[in-house]
Amino acid sequence: MIKVFINGLSGKMGSSIADIATQQNDLNLIHDKNIKNADVLIDFSRPSSTLNILESISDINTSIIIGTTGFDLEQIKQIKEFSKNKKILLAFNLSKGMSVIKKSVQDFVELNTKSLNCFIEDTHHAQKFDSPSGTAIELKNIIELNDKEDLISNIEIISKRSGNIFGIHKVIFLSDSEKIEFRHEAISRNIFADGALEASHWIKNQKEGLYNFEDFLKS
Repeated sequence: MIKVFINGLSGKMGSSIADIATQQNDLNLIHDKNIKNADVLIDFSRPSSTLNILESISDINTSIIIGTTGFDLEQIKQIKEFSKNKKILLAFNLSKGMSVIKKSVQDFVELNTKSLNCFIEDTHHAQKFDSPSGTAIELKNIIELNDKEDLISNIEIISKRSGNIFGIHKVIFLSDSEKIEFRHEAISRNIFADGALEASHWIKNQKEGLYNFEDFLKS
């Protein structure tokens, strides 16, 4: 049994996590503000709120899963500093399916021998404040890191914000002779909630440090 506190409980993502958590016998959801009672804190909020909550738990043995997006480089640096004495899992996408897509894109880029153009499409609901998404930026970084021969001359991110779309990501590679497309669509926030709650059991038992969702999936 682990005790979980949700930062951002009043938000749509926080509500989804709470709904699933209350149905699981091995989780105890803490509803009051006494974070010190929590084994794991799950954070889906805003960057400033995330850093504030990290500061508030810096001297207690509470692990944290951060699903918040939109951090700038200085804020990421601060999270890394906190992770020297804290178990932190930072993930811009907590979907297992997206992890498979990222690995597939990496494998393709490593094997590629053609000159290509690349387009990353990132579509989310109108209320999402960061653009491009953290996942789109991650995908771009994966491509650039693994394109050892500099065969992909252009990587363009196209971000769209409209309606109530939970998240669609496409990675499209184009040459004169073919089009290769990788696509993932979230049809419910529950996939992110499931990922966060599953990872809660894992992060609690790790050493202090900064982890990503793939570290959890590989364990």
